[in-house]
Amino acid sequence: MAVDLAALIADLGAESAELDGVLGGLRASDFDRPTPAAGWTIRGQVTHLAFFDDAAVTAASDPARFRDEAPVSDAQVDSLGDRVAERYRMLPPNDALTWFRAARGRYLEVFADLDPAASLPWYGPPMSVASSVTARLMETWAHGQDIHDALGLTRWPTARLRHVAHLGVRTIGWSFRVHGRPEPDVPVRVELAAPESGTWTWGPRDATDRVTGSAEDFCLLVTQRRHRRQTALSAQGPIANGWLDVAQAFAGPPGDKPSQRDPE
Repeated sequence: MAVDLAALIADLGAESAELDGVLGGLRASDFDRPTPAAGWTIRGQVTHLAFFDDAAVTAASDPARFRDEAPVSDAQVDSLGDRVAERYRMLPPNDALTWFRAARGRYLEVFADLDPAASLPWYGPPMSVASSVTARLMETWAHGQDIHDALGLTRWPTARLRHVAHLGVRTIGWSFRVHGRPEPDVPVRVELAAPESGTWTWGPRDATDRVTGSAEDFCLLVTQRRHRRQTALSAQGPIANGWLDVAQAFAGPPGDKPSQRDPE
């Protein structure tokens, strides 16, 4: 199925603008607020997004340079997010926001002109241009959730969550593998109530294992911004039940990224 890269870029731009609107209204002291990600402030969330936007632009425009500069060992890759947060821990808030705006602007401009199927180097396996944009949207939404939670703000879900949900469904095998479990060999039907109206579905209609609930709850779970027990998601079948316990739509080992909140 052909990817509409222009529409995907537009959705990332809209997600970016929504987050920018929140960040632009903050006081300098707000950037020091802790977020649900242990050890990460709002500043850390912002510099994380900016750093990896710049890295993605380098991967697209100068792949040889990206490969030369990328961490070599798995341990270095796995700890990169925390090291970036620590490196820019004292960056002035205005500089952090300016960096994010510039890096995201460059990313949107560069990636709009690429072939969606082109392969780009990344930390670990290469990814396509379309996958990179989807991943940046997921990261923006997930880190944006951390920022909203740190500020005590509520946001309304949008149809852009379909990209996050799609990534969550596609990473079912990865979720099991990264937790040391065998990759499932049976399909799972996923039926999610869309934010505005209708239902988003994946998997065969007659699958025995099923996950149902709201798209927002599913996205919060697969990005590990909420614990399973904090959602109204329902699972039928052993594979679906096991998946909701380990779902992880992002790279890295379990627990090395912003963790699920303890519901107790």
